[in-house]
Amino acid sequence: MPVQGAILPTRTFVVDSTTGSDFGEGAIQHTGRELDVAVQGQGWLVVKAADGSEAFTRNGSLQMDENGLLLTRDGLTVQGDSGPISIPPGSNLAVAKDGTISLLPEGSQPIGLTTVGRLKLVNPPATDLVRGDDGLFRMKSGEQVTADPDVSLISGALESSNVNVVDAMVNMISLARQFDMQIKLLERAESNDSKASQLLAAN
Repeated sequence: MPVQGAILPTRTFVVDSTTGSDFGEGAIQHTGRELDVAVQGQGWLVVKAADGSEAFTRNGSLQMDENGLLLTRDGLTVQGDSGPISIPPGSNLAVAKDGTISLLPEGSQPIGLTTVGRLKLVNPPATDLVRGDDGLFRMKSGEQVTADPDVSLISGALESSNVNVVDAMVNMISLARQFDMQIKLLERAESNDSKASQLLAAN
């Protein structure tokens, strides 16, 4: 890391830094499960984090608790346009492209769907997002984001990881070799410094 404010350019040891994030899209895998949703294109689902803050995720594998509250697989409350979404038990669900959740109670005639809520979908600029230790993204400013009507979902599907295992392995090997080269350069510099000190001491 460069030393700021030094008279002559110099460097110091590395420091911990926030890891970067790849906001590229992953492949869509159709599951047929009614509570699986995948964000199509750019956008995020809004959840209530463990600390009570508004957070964003693209993991659309949802579930209901015993009270019908819509949750993520990690047990976080999924947020709708008007807050948490509660779904009556024993209902068949349908999630529309715009995030609207409708239900048809068992035994009813299929003459129409009853809307119970709409998932809050947002699309803040990637530069304004920061990744937390819990794997969720938040606004750097801590502010809440208004819903974006242009974000759409694919029902009955999940988004897989956008990480290419082969590319990641190749990059890791390349970085390891670069690290080894830097260590050898440091060892060579230390050896040269030691020999120079011996020559000066002999004189």
